Amino acid sequence: THSLSHTHTHTSRSVRALLSLSLASATLLTLHRLRVPESGAKARPAAAAAAAARRPANATLAPAAAWDVRVANCTADESLRAKEWFRRLEPRFQQYALRRHCRYFPMLIDHPEKCRAEDVHLLVVVKSVIEQHDRREAVRRTWGREQALEGGRRVKTLFLLGAPSAGKDHKNLQKLLEYEDRLYGDILQWDFMDTFFNLTLKEVNFLRWFALHCARARFVFKGDDDVFVHTGNLLELIDFKAQEAGGARSLFVGDTISKAIPIRNRESKYYIPRELFDQPYPPYVGGGGFLMSSELARRLLLASEALELYPIDDVFLGMCLQRLRVAPELHPGFRTFGISKRKVSPMNNDPCFFRSLIVVHRLGAQELLRMWRLVHNRDLACAKRALL
Repeated sequence: THSLSHTHTHTSRSVRALLSLSLASATLLTLHRLRVPESGAKARPAAAAAAAARRPANATLAPAAAWDVRVANCTADESLRAKEWFRRLEPRFQQYALRRHCRYFPMLIDHPEKCRAEDVHLLVVVKSVIEQHDRREAVRRTWGREQALEGGRRVKTLFLLGAPSAGKDHKNLQKLLEYEDRLYGDILQWDFMDTFFNLTLKEVNFLRWFALHCARARFVFKGDDDVFVHTGNLLELIDFKAQEAGGARSLFVGDTISKAIPIRNRESKYYIPRELFDQPYPPYVGGGGFLMSSELARRLLLASEALELYPIDDVFLGMCLQRLRVAPELHPGFRTFGISKRKVSPMNNDPCFFRSLIVVHRLGAQELLRMWRLVHNRDLACAKRALL
């Protein structure tokens, strides 16, 4: 099996080339189809679209403070190899531990102008991976749509991405992403591999970017690209919290998980060996979607820099909150494990439940578009449910 003929090699290369071309064509076709506005939705102004088309993917306005990480100089910490606990780790955790000190990376696509010269009330930040263009398009057409609120306040949206994982069609995927960013101007991309363990890098790199370029935004909603968000209910919650004593300065609200411990089942995505962490987890929120104040986001950056990185991003933010002595707030409107944990439950597909909640995980791109239409259908009759 390790010896291939020249003909076989040539054929494989041809197939790969055809697959790359097919991927590029399919992606561009999908982008074109999804860019057509739905009835009732406002099309992007022609002047803005023309300006976006002229702008290179990495073009930005001159920032007040620039992202100063220019080289991904991340050398392994070879001193760990002499430690007994390190030698007991599986290879993938060894690789993680060797480079855990590597924290900030160069930016491939940046938009420091995103929050400039506008009253940004809510910054919507969406974790995504480069291949999930259909999910990003669905989010843009639904809960991630940028909008103006009363009094000139704005809702702005950004997608957070790393670089394609090893073995993927890196060059074509990157070109397609750059084209997508030319159309929309809403992508932040860093030069680290987009893997599960590196989700924490998205957290800390975004927190630093936010402190540099968007600290005047009042609130941040951070979620995955496969969640449903009722933006009207989210904005109501923000208004309610802003009226509380202290003006929601330490607000961090979501689907809180308490008294959790590391998972030791090696088959689990969330498996953590004892050598890496052997304590109960602090309270944390499910990463599918949560809301925080701008002030707390800036304090989280400082807390994160005092801690070792941890491969599960939700838990790492819980560690940062613990360091700040801030308790994440549980809210029943955030359902990051679905409306009902029983997947066969009819509640998981009932638009009346979606209408009364804030975040529901998880939906595919077409499911999201369908549910959004159902929830916002004026003819949908639902019994009243309390939100707050």
